[in-house]
Amino acid sequence: MLLAIAAVIAGLALLVWSADRFVDGASATATHAGMPPLLIGMLIIGFGTSAPEMVVSALAAGQGNPGLALGNAFGSNITNIALIIGLVAVISPIKVHSQVIRKELPILLGITLLAGYQLIDGQLSRMDAWVLLGVFFVLMGWSIVQGMRGRGDSLAADYEGEVANHAMPLNKAIFWLVLGLVLLIVSSRVLVWGAVYIAESMGVSDLIIGLTVVAVGTSLPELASSLAAIRRNEHDLALGNVIGSGLFNTLAVVGIAAGIAPLAVDPVVLQRDWVVMFALTLALLAMGIGRKGREGKVSRPEGVLLLLTYVGYTSYLVYTIVA
Repeated sequence: MLLAIAAVIAGLALLVWSADRFVDGASATATHAGMPPLLIGMLIIGFGTSAPEMVVSALAAGQGNPGLALGNAFGSNITNIALIIGLVAVISPIKVHSQVIRKELPILLGITLLAGYQLIDGQLSRMDAWVLLGVFFVLMGWSIVQGMRGRGDSLAADYEGEVANHAMPLNKAIFWLVLGLVLLIVSSRVLVWGAVYIAESMGVSDLIIGLTVVAVGTSLPELASSLAAIRRNEHDLALGNVIGSGLFNTLAVVGIAAGIAPLAVDPVVLQRDWVVMFALTLALLAMGIGRKGREGKVSRPEGVLLLLTYVGYTSYLVYTIVA
């Protein structure tokens, strides 16, 4: 058991570090290729911060642990909105200026509804996976268009500063890109082994482990980037990171996992976890879009409410273990 706990801790630490190196290398490589900063942010950085969830869920699905794969994806979305946005908003209220973000929020809600519809029959088939991945690639095409056209958007200005922070020579960028990807895979294998062993030893479902420990761990890159964005007063970037990660998790992470091996889904995922994820996404949409006469904003009281929701949800999951 101690070895498994050590594997989870070491795997998470290496996973976060390698994801950061992967993002640095990918961003710098894309800059050398002449990609606009907004496009780099929406595609490269968005993909990079979701790379831990993607690799962990793919490995879990391939090893016959569907609960861990799905729990990681949905749990990360819940963590990103309730914990990360809640914490960031308490530190500094998040104002939404970007039109790109206002367009992405309804898309995220629609994709969340699609995910719920696919769970009704209690499984995620390869056909479901193809649908998710098809929507993902359509969305990537839309992101490319937004990235090319949205040069004057406030989010573009935020990403310009973010991309500048990743600047490095091309050979160094490629080195970190490759090494980061390799270490992502290695650390994910260690993490999945440790998480599954702990779940089996304690008699806890791998779904619960995925929704809690693994979800929080794989969401650390989003937490770090969002806190850094707030320190630089880049509010749109902090929110954009979470929205982009939610889109990648729901479409690409779940789609790849179900494509590798169809996932049998416990009914509680739809009745409990998806409902919480949908409610949080709907709340974020209401906050981000704003109301008549009020710009989009996640205020401190709303941040506190999000944090309390996360504490309540996680406490309930822990209760189901000890009860």
